Amino acid sequence: MKTPQIVSPQEWDAAREKLLVKEKADMRAHDALAAERRRMPWMAVEKTYEFDGPDGKVGLLDLFEGRRQLIIYRAFFEPGVHGWPEHACIGCSLGADQVSNLAHLNARDTTLAYASRAPQADIKRLKARMGWERIPWYTITDSFDADFGVDEWHGHNAFIRDGERIYRTYFINWRGDEALGTVWSYLDMTALGRQENWEDSPKGYPQSPPYKWWNWNDSYIPGAAPDKKWVEVSDAGEAAFRK
Repeated sequence: MKTPQIVSPQEWDAAREKLLVKEKADMRAHDALAAERRRMPWMAVEKTYEFDGPDGKVGLLDLFEGRRQLIIYRAFFEPGVHGWPEHACIGCSLGADQVSNLAHLNARDTTLAYASRAPQADIKRLKARMGWERIPWYTITDSFDADFGVDEWHGHNAFIRDGERIYRTYFINWRGDEALGTVWSYLDMTALGRQENWEDSPKGYPQSPPYKWWNWNDSYIPGAAPDKKWVEVSDAGEAAFRK
C-alpha cells in the first residue's frame, strides 16, 4: 500500500482547509438538488394497491399511518432471493441495518416502510432475528413493485397525500440507495424536505426553525412546544457556528 505524504500538524490543517472549500461547495450543491426535488411535479396514484400487514389486509393509504408523507423501500426477501428463507438479500439487509431511529422521521410527519413479497410470518421472523422490529414491513400482493420500478431491483419511492389522494413525488434507486438511512437523507428525498426555515422551498410549505424540533427519541409529543432548555442550548450553538 502506497501511503499519502506524512506532514506536520500545520501542513495537515492547511490541506484540510483546502479540501473543506470543496466539501462546502458539495454540501451547497446537495441543498440545491434537494430544493429541486421539492419542485418536482407530482404523479397521481390512480390504482388501488393492497398489502398484507401484521394485522391483515391494508391499502397504500394505510401505510402512511396517518402522516402526510410516506417512503417505501422495496426490499428483496422472497423465494429465489439469495439467503431465503433465513435472510433477506444481503444488500437490502445492509440497508436495513442503516435505518436510524424512526421517531425523528415520524416527528416530521413522515413514515418509512419496507415492502417485500415474503409472507408476513417470514417477515416477522426475519425482523426479530435481525433486530428490525421498528421498521413497518408489508407484503406486496399485486403489481405495486412493477408499477413503481422496483420489481427487479431495490429502490425508495416517496409519496405524499392530500386527504385520501396519494401522489408519487420522487424515486431513488441503485447507488442512490447507499446514502439513505439517516433522518436527513430520507427527508431530503421528500416533497416537503426537512421542513426547516433555511430551506429553499415553495411558498406555503411547512417550515420551522432548525434544531428546535429535535428531541430524544422517546420524548416526542405531537404539537408540543420545543424544550425551553434545548432552545437556549441550540441558540447558543447557532451563534457559535455563525462566528
